[in-house]
Amino acid sequence: MSVMGEPSLVAWAAQRSSGFGGNLTVVDKVLPDMLHLVDPYWYQFPPMNPLWHGILGFVIGCLSFVSVMGNGMVLYIFASTKTLRTPSNMLVMNLAFSDFCMMCTMGPAMVINCYYETWVLGSLFCELYGMFGSLFGCGSIWTMTFIALDRYNVIVKGLSAKPLTKKTAMLRILLIWAIAVCWTIAPMFGWNRYVPEGNMTACGTDYLNKDWFSRSYILVYSFFVYFLPLFIIIYSYFYIVQAVAAHEKSMREQAKKMNVASLRSSEAAQTSAECKLAKIALMTIALWFFAWTPYLVTNYVGIFESGKISPLATIWCSLFAKANAVYNPIVYGISHPKYRAALQKKFPSLVCAPPPDDTVSQVSGVTNVTADEKPAA
Repeated sequence: MSVMGEPSLVAWAAQRSSGFGGNLTVVDKVLPDMLHLVDPYWYQFPPMNPLWHGILGFVIGCLSFVSVMGNGMVLYIFASTKTLRTPSNMLVMNLAFSDFCMMCTMGPAMVINCYYETWVLGSLFCELYGMFGSLFGCGSIWTMTFIALDRYNVIVKGLSAKPLTKKTAMLRILLIWAIAVCWTIAPMFGWNRYVPEGNMTACGTDYLNKDWFSRSYILVYSFFVYFLPLFIIIYSYFYIVQAVAAHEKSMREQAKKMNVASLRSSEAAQTSAECKLAKIALMTIALWFFAWTPYLVTNYVGIFESGKISPLATIWCSLFAKANAVYNPIVYGISHPKYRAALQKKFPSLVCAPPPDDTVSQVSGVTNVTADEKPAA
């Protein structure tokens, strides 16, 4: 695992025992044509233990395989199962597509660079790598934002809600990618730039640049791609939970007046299902923010110079972010009866238990509910 012709772990141990020779740094293995992208800040750190590169490469390889297979399966099943091809589920397919593309474009490159313990694919691909990561990350979060708005429309507005059509869903998907493309190509034209991260095996935004024009990109980008979606999602789910709680309370009061244990009409069953789906979607979104918050914190520490960022810390950022692309297929399989039924039919060996009786359309927090199925607010 070395581009220097010597077993890396042995060489690293020798350097460690001799104090790294007093001048060896994490930048030493960087190829000459990449040095202009490396910030002087990283020259203060000694070479990383090669074991970290090996662990990172192995984990990223496993995550890439699981993500590509899982999201590819979601796309195949949703596209080939007629009952799942609903307008709302188009957003779910878009989320799976974004996760699929993220690991296809980033996973193999990172495994290769972890093997060589530095970025070996050239400066152009470093920029493309950073752009793809930002593009598909932005696509995922805005897709989840529109999923939350769809839940808000169905549960909170109830019968007064305007149903989502395939044309409207497609327009939303086009808007998602327009937003993502606009924000992620900006560094390619001079507003910030994509550079190697501290571990030198991945590339991302330049948060160490002292120029405030460059720093402003990270601040504005984080508002429109992190804080604004987060606010919309919290707002949507606050009122979703409030609406469901009010409905459940009215059901209990009605049951008490009728002197019965409970009222479990089809509408109540639908409301219960919608509440469950809202919780599942919220969990998926929480996992996304859990994955990308380390990158946000690292970027803010860099631009505000409020702490010391080590190359090892940037490894964890990469791991958390890439792991996000694995979560969603697992959540779909657990929460979506129709998806599980289709999965059992097409891939029976992958289903651990028979799917439950399905009376409503469910999918990671989104469903195509017709007017007569919508719960009252």
